[in-house]
Amino acid sequence: MSHWMVTGISRGFGKQLSEELLKNGHCVSGTTRNGLSDLRHPNLTVFKLDVTNPEDVHAVVLDIIETVGPIDVVVNNAGFGMVGAVEEVSPDEARHVFATNVFGTLNVIQAVLPSLREQRSGLIVNFSSVGGMAGSAGFGIYNATKFAVEGMSEALALEVKPFGIRVMIVEPGYFRTEFLSSQSMSKAERVIEDYASTAGMTRANVGSRDGSQPGDPAKAVQVIIQAAESEVTPLRLPLGADAFVRIDEKIAKVRADMAAWRELATATSFEP
Repeated sequence: MSHWMVTGISRGFGKQLSEELLKNGHCVSGTTRNGLSDLRHPNLTVFKLDVTNPEDVHAVVLDIIETVGPIDVVVNNAGFGMVGAVEEVSPDEARHVFATNVFGTLNVIQAVLPSLREQRSGLIVNFSSVGGMAGSAGFGIYNATKFAVEGMSEALALEVKPFGIRVMIVEPGYFRTEFLSSQSMSKAERVIEDYASTAGMTRANVGSRDGSQPGDPAKAVQVIIQAAESEVTPLRLPLGADAFVRIDEKIAKVRADMAAWRELATATSFEP
């Protein structure tokens, strides 16, 4: 039995993952913003946590370790989306998304690392998105937060490897969670008509796709657990056929740009 700390278990992947972990005999310390959850299990303890508050995060992590025990796996799942063209999203709206998706993740990582370093083991699972690998019109600010999580996670993996700590980035495509609902997806207040055919299309369609996503979250969390328990943990774990298609397209585009400009762009060193 492993002890998993999972942020944001009130709905979506956090809730589904917690249910599967408990079913498999693991111990879960789950967090929600109000400290409440409709999940009930003897191996589940729910803590009230605002991941955007560093002092709160450190206090809750200490409470979890003292009352439940050492943490084996930390899952940074708490977060939400933002729809709007880059020009439409206000600085305050952007800061709000970054506060949870990026700084919330950072706060949890910094709070748990002292204990993980001391025990010389552990796994940090950071939820990103296929949108952390490939940008799309209307999700620019959300993409930016997930790109930040990816870069931070890559560096973190190198930094903590000598301590026996692993890092895994989860990159889901479209799964039938509540992510596209109004509870998890904010929309920029400002609307610029010039973006009607690009970001505007995303804004108009995002709600209608809720409930019809192709991915089954119950199957996805089983893959996450299997990857976490595997002998060789992947740094990146794309989830869903659509995620693999988009990431393959992104890699192909990057390779094409590199090939087209390699000769000219690499001839930029000082002459010997």
